[in-house]
Amino acid sequence: MLINWRRLILYMTFGVLLAGILFTAGCSNLPSDQGGQARVTATPDSNSLPGVGPDTVADVAANTSPAVVKISTRVSSGQESSPFFNDPFFRQFFGQPYAPRQQEEGLGSGFLISSDGYILTNEHVIDGANQISVTVSGYENDFEASVAGADYDLDLALLKINAQAELPFLTLGNSDQIRVGNWVIAIGNPYGLDHTVTTGVISAKGRPVSIEDRQYENLLQTDASINPGNSGGPLLNLNGEVIGINTAISAEAQGIGFAIPTSTVQQVLEDLKSGQNEVRPWIGVQVRPVDQEIANYLGLSEVAGAAVAGVVNGSPAQKAGLRMWDVVVEFNGVKINNADDLVAAIKAVPVGSRVKMMIVRNRQLYPVDISVVEKPRNIR
Repeated sequence: MLINWRRLILYMTFGVLLAGILFTAGCSNLPSDQGGQARVTATPDSNSLPGVGPDTVADVAANTSPAVVKISTRVSSGQESSPFFNDPFFRQFFGQPYAPRQQEEGLGSGFLISSDGYILTNEHVIDGANQISVTVSGYENDFEASVAGADYDLDLALLKINAQAELPFLTLGNSDQIRVGNWVIAIGNPYGLDHTVTTGVISAKGRPVSIEDRQYENLLQTDASINPGNSGGPLLNLNGEVIGINTAISAEAQGIGFAIPTSTVQQVLEDLKSGQNEVRPWIGVQVRPVDQEIANYLGLSEVAGAAVAGVVNGSPAQKAGLRMWDVVVEFNGVKINNADDLVAAIKAVPVGSRVKMMIVRNRQLYPVDISVVEKPRNIR
C-alpha cells in the first residue's frame, strides 16, 4: 500500500497543535503560586470544623438524656382535655375539645439539677396539681414529687424527689454567652414520646411574649421543634449545658419556640429551694396590646398603649375606677407604648407606692391616681 507521506505529516502537525491548544486552555484557569506550580484549595471536611463533628449532637444527647424526666400530673377540674394540651400555650390556640370530667391529666418535661433529686420545670406544668409523678430513665417505678418552690410570674417551679441512689443531673450554663446563630438541642417528651431530641439555632434573644395572663420577658427564641409535652425540658448548648427551659411555641408560625434563659433561673433558684416567693408589685389589671383594629374601635389617634382587658375585683385598679377598654398611655411618668411596657413600669415601682397614670377613655385623656401593692398569692 502506498503511503501519502505529505498528507500524514500534515495530519500529525495539526494533531500536535490541537493538543497544545487544549492543554493551554485546560491550565489557564488554575492559579499559580510564585514557584509556577498550580495551587488547589480543598473544601474543608465537616469533621475538621473546630468543636463540631458528625457525632456532636448524638454525644450531647446520650450524655444528657438520662437527667431529663417526664412529669405527669393530676388536677381536680370540671373539664377534661387531652393531657398533651393541658398547657396554657396550647389551650389558647386549640381550646378545650372534650367533655367534662372530674380529673384532668397533664404531661410535661423537666430535668434534674442535682444528684439529690431537685428538678426544674415550668410552673404551668404543675400548676394546680394535687398529684405529681416523675419518671426517671432507668428506674422501674415513678417517683412522687413535691413542690419545693414555684414562681407563677416567671413560670418556674422546683420539684423534689427522693431516691436511694445519686441521680444524674445537668449543669446550668451561662445563657448570656449564647449567641444568635449558635446551635442548640431541645430534649423532652412531646406528646408523651420520651426523650425526643430536636435541634436548631438561637433565632433571637430578649424576646417579650404575652400569653393569657402571663407576660414573659427576655426569652430565648429558637427554631428547634418544641411541641406539647416539651414544656419544662432543657435547651442545651453543644457543651451539654442548660441555657434555657423550653416554655412556649407559636402556633401561628412554624419553627418558632421560646425558652426561659438560665440567667433568669439563677436569679431565683435559691429562693425556690427555700420556698420563698419574690414580692411582686401589682395593680390588678389584665392588659393586651393595642393593634390597629382596637385603635380604630376606640378612636385612638395612634396605635400605642396597653388596653385594659380585665380588672380584678377589690384590686387597686378597681378602686381607682379603671374600666374595660381603658387604654393606659403613661404610668409613673413612663410612656406606655405596649402591654409589655406597662408590665415593666409596674415592676419598677416599690410596693406601697402611689403613682399617677394617664388613660384614654372615650377619646379623652384622664389622670388616675393608683396604689401599687404586693401581688396576692392566690392571684394568677
